[in-house]
Amino acid sequence: MKRIKSGGVFEEKIGYCRAVVAGGFVHVAGTVGQGDTVQEQCKSALEVIGAALEKAGSSFADVVRVNYYMPDRAEFEPCWPILAETFGENPPAATMVECRLIDDKYRIEIEVTALAHS
Repeated sequence: MKRIKSGGVFEEKIGYCRAVVAGGFVHVAGTVGQGDTVQEQCKSALEVIGAALEKAGSSFADVVRVNYYMPDRAEFEPCWPILAETFGENPPAATMVECRLIDDKYRIEIEVTALAHS
């Protein structure tokens, strides 16, 4: 098992890793992004996720499952072009859940599971 940290403030406060490579998969923790708009936060979260996947030896092309958590489902559609561009020709299975996030300033949280390469 390999644990990957990104240095985010919540990792130490809460006690978790950005990602864990185990059982043939890369499990990337729910990730929020920075920015004023949902699109900015979406892009920012994907950058952090992409860096974790890279550290694990994987990429967005290896993602098999993605979960989106949002306090307002009406804000999901503006993210679609960003997500379609990110996953391209390799779209994963996906779920979007409307719920509250750890802080009201966050508009989207993204969690992925990808195949790990030996």
